[in-house]
Amino acid sequence: MDLSLDLSQWREEPLGVAYRRATIVTVGLRQLIRTRFFRVLLAIAWVVGSLMAAFGFLFTQSVASGGWLDSLASNFGPRGHALALSLSAVVLLYPDICIGTLFTALFWLQSWFGLWLSLIALTALVPGLVTRDRASNALTIYLSRPLTSADYLLGKLGIIAGTIVLLWTGPLFLGWLLSIAFAPDRNFLVYSFGPLMRALLFNGIGLAALAGISLGVSAVARSSRTAIVLWLGLWLVAGIVAAPPFMPAFVRRASFSNDLIQIRQEVFRLDEALTAAGDQLPILDRQIASRLDRAGENARPMDFTGALAGLAVLTGLSSVVFLRKLRPE
Repeated sequence: MDLSLDLSQWREEPLGVAYRRATIVTVGLRQLIRTRFFRVLLAIAWVVGSLMAAFGFLFTQSVASGGWLDSLASNFGPRGHALALSLSAVVLLYPDICIGTLFTALFWLQSWFGLWLSLIALTALVPGLVTRDRASNALTIYLSRPLTSADYLLGKLGIIAGTIVLLWTGPLFLGWLLSIAFAPDRNFLVYSFGPLMRALLFNGIGLAALAGISLGVSAVARSSRTAIVLWLGLWLVAGIVAAPPFMPAFVRRASFSNDLIQIRQEVFRLDEALTAAGDQLPILDRQIASRLDRAGENARPMDFTGALAGLAVLTGLSSVVFLRKLRPE
């Protein structure tokens, strides 16, 4: 038996830093996608995106000349046909209000589903970010050369970002693209682009906050159960405590879920869109206009500056905790 040791020089091409970081991301996402729990969340997210796309598509086709609304209304005689033509004319005369309000409302609703699905997914993901590595003392191996702290951090951030893209950003783009793909004119692209940018802005704010807080929670806990309990406490318990309007401002700002709700209201400005629709669209009667005004009042942000400051503090403290724990033990 030949037991000689081959000490020849290694001649393979090194794969580089990007490969190390991509490996962390792909392995983490692959493990998450294998779970039935996450696949259910994924199905819900993309069904919501598909429903948003279907609603937007029906709206764009309804105002087209010879569209399904025109054809359907013709079955109800001259009055029904005239009403369909009036609705199409209003959209053509006020495209900024009609199209902008519709897509603002659609993206506002989708952001609610995307945020909650991401929070639920992070409940299962948090223990696998840092907690298990600390509990098993694996950081000593992971943070040895050539893997660095930056590789580890970027890899974990990539897992969180990939999760949010799959559950939130991807369905958002799907809904928008399919809604305007067969739009009759460029007004639908122009006046839906602003709501899309606001939706992506809130998506980015949510990603930054959830990434920092989830990494901090995962780093401070030494067991999976502790990490889950701590995450649910910061998310659900603190959110329930901060929900009543009579609570002091500092209590409400200490809940990152409450802060994200206030920031969502400010970013989308659904209140302004609904109020403008009620005030300027000519075919709305007083009752419908007053309902839109009341809905706008309910959607108005109450403490945007305080919520933004509270979220920044929570994210900053969580990031400090994570960075202090990011070392071999």
